[in-house]
Amino acid sequence: MSQSGLKLFVYLKDYLSQLFNLSEGKERDEITIAEITKGVEFKGTNLWILIFAIFIASIGLNVNSTAVIIGAMLISPLMGPIMGIGMGAGINDFDLIKKAIKNLGVAVTISVLTSALYFFITPLHEAQSELLARTTPTLWDVLIASFGGLAGIIAGSRKEKSNAIPGVAIATALMPPLCTAGYGLANGNWYYFAGAFYLFFINSVFISVATFIMVRFLKYPKKQFESAVTEKRVKNWIFIFVILTVAPSVYLAYNLVKRTIFEQNARNFVANEFRFDDTQVINQIFTLKGDSATLEVTLYGRPLTEVEISDIKKDLIHFNLNGAHLKIRQGYKEDNSADLAEFEEKMAKSLKADLLKDIYDKNEQIIESKDDLIKVLEERLLFYETKKYPVADIRAELAIQYPMLENLSMGDMVNSNQDTLCYAVLDFKRKPYLKDQQKIREWLTLRTKSDSLIVVID
Repeated sequence: MSQSGLKLFVYLKDYLSQLFNLSEGKERDEITIAEITKGVEFKGTNLWILIFAIFIASIGLNVNSTAVIIGAMLISPLMGPIMGIGMGAGINDFDLIKKAIKNLGVAVTISVLTSALYFFITPLHEAQSELLARTTPTLWDVLIASFGGLAGIIAGSRKEKSNAIPGVAIATALMPPLCTAGYGLANGNWYYFAGAFYLFFINSVFISVATFIMVRFLKYPKKQFESAVTEKRVKNWIFIFVILTVAPSVYLAYNLVKRTIFEQNARNFVANEFRFDDTQVINQIFTLKGDSATLEVTLYGRPLTEVEISDIKKDLIHFNLNGAHLKIRQGYKEDNSADLAEFEEKMAKSLKADLLKDIYDKNEQIIESKDDLIKVLEERLLFYETKKYPVADIRAELAIQYPMLENLSMGDMVNSNQDTLCYAVLDFKRKPYLKDQQKIREWLTLRTKSDSLIVVID
């Protein structure tokens, strides 16, 4: 390498080193450890904040409000014990790990019971889309939890605290899965309960693992022990804990990656292979159980020939789906009547759900429009009631002063300029003098409190 090239390399190395330097702005290690240790505690204020946040998140899931759910996640203190576990593992503090696990267990139990209580008493029991999204973890949840944990510990180690930790709480979505688990518990839906707890476990473990990695990378001081024997025993316990925690998580993450890749390949396969002008795909179901993969595709329109189906099946290998079973549903045949009945039942349920949703949405719109109309009519009625004139009383009072008064008529009229004017028509046996007419006009204006009174005297 030439002299100029070497200088350029050294310059770039120094520049990048300064650019990505994590030591700048770093809080003292003991202060960061003390803050994370303090955040592990779940009693008093933290516990009440958690309960209220769980109620808010449960309501948000119940009414399908993303904004409310985000607000609840900003309030939630759940990140504390999860990061505490990672910090404890990183600095060989087994007491901190035990304390964090204990407090996390308390927080999780209270969260699920609080959410279950809400969903037990709420009149709305339908699972909304926000709630359903927290029943099945994906590869992206693992990645979000991992990067979120890294961002969280870096932000927690700075002198100037930023909004990164609340952002991590929102991104990793720790609270909604616990609320969904509470929903499953309240409604006896163990599939939702298990799926939501699975998602929370995945998020918690990978946040802790990311925290552990960053703590080791930033070289936080490890806990000192009185004897080498005690230190070795604690390290062994931490190692066992890390293995027991990470090993199943890695296995679960591997299955998530495998399923995600399979579903992506299956979608690409269907999109590319079932492109016909007179045949449309109306439903597709992808199932992966162990090494057994199945693609169920339902078609509408011209039935495909055996040759076309055979050619399509041959292309499975080009989409990394070799070994997968392709099941195509089309038309009606005697030998697949059971399958057709099953499909028709599924479609009927799907159509019924869609129809009920459409009816519900349409009825909501109709009710809202009727409510608006009722509100307008009530306002108009109130307006007219307040503008109603006590004609009989006014006539009696006026007749005392002017016995020649025979009749009084009053009411509102709209002119060509759309202005509302109040008219008072008085019939006398003998028309009063001009001076008396002026007095009558002034008295009526004062009596009716109308700024637009027009008096007609006959």
